[in-house]
Amino acid sequence: MNLISINSGKVGPLFANQHQDRTVVMSGIKKSSISHAGQPSPVEINTLGVMGDEQADPTVHGGIEKAIYVYPHEHYPFWNALLSRELKKPIDLQPGAMGENFTITGLLEENVYVGDTLQIGDLEFVVTKLREPCFKFNARMGYKGAAKAMLQSGYCGWYMRVITPGILIAGSAINHRPGRQETAIADQVRSIAKRDMQRDWWD
Repeated sequence: MNLISINSGKVGPLFANQHQDRTVVMSGIKKSSISHAGQPSPVEINTLGVMGDEQADPTVHGGIEKAIYVYPHEHYPFWNALLSRELKKPIDLQPGAMGENFTITGLLEENVYVGDTLQIGDLEFVVTKLREPCFKFNARMGYKGAAKAMLQSGYCGWYMRVITPGILIAGSAINHRPGRQETAIADQVRSIAKRDMQRDWWD
């Protein structure tokens, strides 16, 4: 298990022509790598997440309970294939494209439970909940079915709270320590997908 990229982004305009009655909204979903294998720069992580990272709506993104959004790199081929087919052009998404702060390998939703601890380098994090996509994810991907595909596939990633802040670099090993294992991220995904089958932003 490895942290392959640390990603950050600023709030900026996001075109939302995939959602009725919206043309432009503000979002911090556009993130890019600031520490990776080719340039493992040290990055400060505090209790609110990656230093310098921004969120447009702190009521649904960010804050102490959702300070870090984690996404497995193993899901990227799925998105490249889906978007290449739907958008009819080659797509090669790079770490941060899902809006995640940490792009990782070796750990997937079905093996992660709320309350699990991840130690990365000298820093410690606890898993809090899954990432629930909204229309902004559709707009970011340029495909109105992206949020639906994320829930149907189960490839949602998860949020973490920062327990021990500090300095982190890409390439750091991840030590996954299970908690009580009562609620799996994958189970949360299935529950929300069932509940939201008719939500407006799926249309």
